[in-house]
Amino acid sequence: MKYKILYFAFSLLFILPGSYFLIRFGLNPSVDFTGGSLIEFQVNASLAELRPVIEAQTPVASLQQSADSFVLKTKEITQEENQALQAKISSQFGEVKEKRFATIGPTLGKELIKKTLVGILLAAGFILSYVAYRFHDKKYGICAILAMLHDSLIMLGVFSFLGVYFKVEVDALFVTALLTILSFSVHDTIVVYDRIRESQKLFPKLSYYDLVNKAVTETLGRSLNNSLTIIFMLLALYLLGGDTTKWFVFALLIGTVSGTYSSTFTAAPLLVLWEDLKQHQHHTSKV
Repeated sequence: MKYKILYFAFSLLFILPGSYFLIRFGLNPSVDFTGGSLIEFQVNASLAELRPVIEAQTPVASLQQSADSFVLKTKEITQEENQALQAKISSQFGEVKEKRFATIGPTLGKELIKKTLVGILLAAGFILSYVAYRFHDKKYGICAILAMLHDSLIMLGVFSFLGVYFKVEVDALFVTALLTILSFSVHDTIVVYDRIRESQKLFPKLSYYDLVNKAVTETLGRSLNNSLTIIFMLLALYLLGGDTTKWFVFALLIGTVSGTYSSTFTAAPLLVLWEDLKQHQHHTSKV
């Protein structure tokens, strides 16, 4: 734990740029949040040829080419209007093959945003209360939440960057990935904290600094092995899976790596830092 400042600095290398992108540009929301219609289709045409034909039929919020297909985001349209649009395109460029059509009203979009925020706040509140209760000390709950916040900021920052430069959108699957990663991060953190608690009973004469070092050393191998099995599986899904789950899997991958790091190199050092500040305050009050 003598290198805890370096661990915090390494985290800041990702958190600070990510936070800058998040504050300045935000996230690139999909129709799940904004409301509207999304159509993914294949046709033998170029982006420049397609745009004027579609704009003559319906307003275009965005039109992007993804691999062998096009993704159109527009105002909310009905299935009949969608079919009319495809008929117009096919009359100009030949057969149109629809891969996906989704319509979400703006009310549902707002509800989804609200439920997402409430879900994250509830999860954080329950985790804070449970960890503080089980370990009989609020510092464990607070440090676990800070480590969880660390993972959230990194994931949000990465997707803000991807949204600016690669037009990657966040959707309901991203929310699922975010909540899943929060739970994964806390799970690993609790393993480390539980080993600290066990060591306190077995080695009451050891300093808190040494107890944390001992716990981290004993759990690091297990955490890495556990996380690597998940990372290898996610890499296979990312490389071989379809376009619809690509960014969902990528979010899980980023979160798994970040969660593995934070459980050992953020959550545990935060406990040591908390204890150091407590001892310093106690010494100052005596003086």
